[in-house]
Amino acid sequence: MALILLVLSGGLLLLPKASKQEGINAEQLLGRVISPERYISTDQIADKIIGQDPSFILIDVRDAENYKNYSLPNALHIPLKNLLDEEHEPYLNQSQYDVVFFSNDNFYADQAWVLGNRLGYKNLRVLRGGLNEWYATIINPSIPDENMSAEAFELYSTRKAASMFFGVMYPEQGKVEDVVVQKPAPKQIIPVKKKKKRPAEGGC
Repeated sequence: MALILLVLSGGLLLLPKASKQEGINAEQLLGRVISPERYISTDQIADKIIGQDPSFILIDVRDAENYKNYSLPNALHIPLKNLLDEEHEPYLNQSQYDVVFFSNDNFYADQAWVLGNRLGYKNLRVLRGGLNEWYATIINPSIPDENMSAEAFELYSTRKAASMFFGVMYPEQGKVEDVVVQKPAPKQIIPVKKKKKRPAEGGC
């Protein structure tokens, strides 16, 4: 619970003080925060990327240097400090895709998620464990112990295949020809239309 409150406070500190907050109330936000459904696993994301699933947008909220060093395929770069810039609103406030925030771990991605939810945006998710978990499970999956279950070996086999898709070479592969992976076409982002305020009636 202490960690949840820390994430909440960190995210709310980033909201512009002068702006009017029209998103969900604190009780609704807390209910979403404690729900495990806001997380998506590295296995699920790997499967979506490999299958060229067009239903989601990846948003890397780390700084420019970290993004330049490594990021997930086709991820957009929106640093946490710039998340509320007007130019980025179409990527957050829309209903066409699931938006998946990620950072090195959960911390900054969780704050981005809180900010988006506080402003009433929907379909927001967080990559559980961030890129640290991505490396541990997809890029460098652990070989299961011989005493482990068949399910553990099946999961390792799936993750190993995924790691090969993302460029990891294994000794038993030998020399292979370069494989060209077709990237999906860029997504056409359609922002949610805002309702226009009706002019006040009355007057002289």
